[in-house]
Amino acid sequence: MSESVVGSIVSMWRYPVKSMLGEELNATEVAERGLMGDRAYALVDAETGKIISAKLPRKWGVLFECRAALDSPTQVKITLPDGSIVMGDRSDINDILSEAFGRKVKLETAAPAEPSIEMYTPDIEGIPDADAETNAAIRPNTFFDAATVHLLTTATLNQFQFLQPTSRFEPRRFRPNFVIQPIDSATGFVENDWVGKTLAIGDQVRLSITEPCPRCVMTTMPQSELPNDVDILRTIVKHNQGHVGIYASVVQGGKIRRGDRVAIV
Repeated sequence: MSESVVGSIVSMWRYPVKSMLGEELNATEVAERGLMGDRAYALVDAETGKIISAKLPRKWGVLFECRAALDSPTQVKITLPDGSIVMGDRSDINDILSEAFGRKVKLETAAPAEPSIEMYTPDIEGIPDADAETNAAIRPNTFFDAATVHLLTTATLNQFQFLQPTSRFEPRRFRPNFVIQPIDSATGFVENDWVGKTLAIGDQVRLSITEPCPRCVMTTMPQSELPNDVDILRTIVKHNQGHVGIYASVVQGGKIRRGDRVAIV
């Protein structure tokens, strides 16, 4: 089968608890459901039953002050805003998390058949539901908002940085699974042209690129030393129809390592 190499993997990320900060990987296993352990857990609001998401910052912005990592394939380690570390299998985990969030929450591993989240959309011209809080359905039986794999290129980040130099367009703001460095110093929103095609990553993994990835308030939120910056989303809406990166589904799983080639097949 002929293929056209378009770049290589320069970083990989997994987010074991939905909407918390995640962990960078050197290698990982990809299965039908995406990266091993990605969005394997989520917090649920004990009062409403809704899945908790940082898409509603006034209520759940503290999620971006927490970090999750897999200590083993079945064990999550959560670093709380005060720096303390708690393991997901503690008998009092829900009490600890509820105290940290100031609301009663539960750590769950099983998603409902029809999961939903609350979200806020900033007041930006050209974006639907501007300056409004809404409810949104997400991918059935999972903790993913939409597709199970998200990719973006360094070319796209560089293009936005050129367009809005006073902001910081860093991968962390966009929560990708894979960041791809295009070949031949390609510029612009190169991954937009990959929609509808199949990507081969390394020797095993095959991904079907399904659609561009629409962005939300989470791209603007502070995390670690990155400041709150609504101009991030404003620039995305103005110059790329509100999209950064692409969504994909897994056609064939396998192992992926940093540095693996990426090709259109």
